[in-house]
Amino acid sequence: MAMTTATGAALAGGIRCTLSSFNNPTRLISRATKLRLPIPFRASSTALLHTQTTHPTDSIVVEKEVSNSSNSLACPVCYDSLTWNGDPPLSLDTIPESIFQCSTCQKTYVGNQTHLDLTATGGAKSYGEPMPASTELFRVPLISFLYERGWRQTFSVWGGFPGPEKEFEMMKGFLKPVLGGNIIDASCASGLFSRLFAKSRLFSFVVALDYSESMLQQCYEFIQQEENFPKENFILVRADISRLPFVSNSVDAVHAGAALHCWPSPSAAVAEISRVLRPGGVFVATTYILDGPFSVIPFLSTIRQSVRQVSGSYITLSERELEDLCRACGLVGFKCIRNGLFVMISATKPNKIAAC
Repeated sequence: MAMTTATGAALAGGIRCTLSSFNNPTRLISRATKLRLPIPFRASSTALLHTQTTHPTDSIVVEKEVSNSSNSLACPVCYDSLTWNGDPPLSLDTIPESIFQCSTCQKTYVGNQTHLDLTATGGAKSYGEPMPASTELFRVPLISFLYERGWRQTFSVWGGFPGPEKEFEMMKGFLKPVLGGNIIDASCASGLFSRLFAKSRLFSFVVALDYSESMLQQCYEFIQQEENFPKENFILVRADISRLPFVSNSVDAVHAGAALHCWPSPSAAVAEISRVLRPGGVFVATTYILDGPFSVIPFLSTIRQSVRQVSGSYITLSERELEDLCRACGLVGFKCIRNGLFVMISATKPNKIAAC
């Protein structure tokens, strides 16, 4: 993501700062600190490397710099970087009452008590668009309340889902190349995995993202009930999965747990995920596949089409179909783990080929 210099113009009584990464953060830190600007920082992970010297106990501290900023928010209308009038750093506690503005289309986004609404229609007073039934269902407060109180547990009974803790351990293997970077928990629901990502401290910044306001509200309430939850470098964002409010090539990892089958257009969503991932970034998702004994059901493809038209849900019929989806959207290195109907997939955005 290209470097953008912070401007000195005042916005709502604060200092505007572009929420994008810097190519040379070390050189800019002293200047930005002096102006009390929120620093779009690069995360670093520390490792101890034991060296073969005359003193076997000697160790060298090595800083591994992650190439992307935690603050890569963009306008969902034009995808330009957003400027922010808030106090540093960007976190769950600083989102309320913060004002974000797009310098291109001049649209303004205001954070509320729980989350930041970065949908294209965010802030509209009269206009609204209904979503497919599979999306609207999760906007019902009762469903949001029940999601972690029985709903998600049924996935293990009928779908072979191993359970959140085991799924988290499984996905860490896929995410190993980008640990220490930033991650979006897409279609996070009530934040089951978002909270695990944050508490593990394996990532420098966590974005819990969902279209449902009630799910985000439930996630916020769960966080408020936890002691010592790491609210720093963690935010809740309302957004459309097919129009992600992030700068292109700015995100290290995207996770989507038990969500892909609920997306109105998986291809549009995965294409967006591919856009925001940096080269080498990782996409990990779980869903279910109706294959094996289900494949003998007559006219299964026709039934799937009918279900999709009515509910908006997309039933996957084979691993090859998921691999083809990722490849069509520019992702490579497809991998998957199966357990009954359950499948966890992973794919990577290819690294740029250096010019000769």
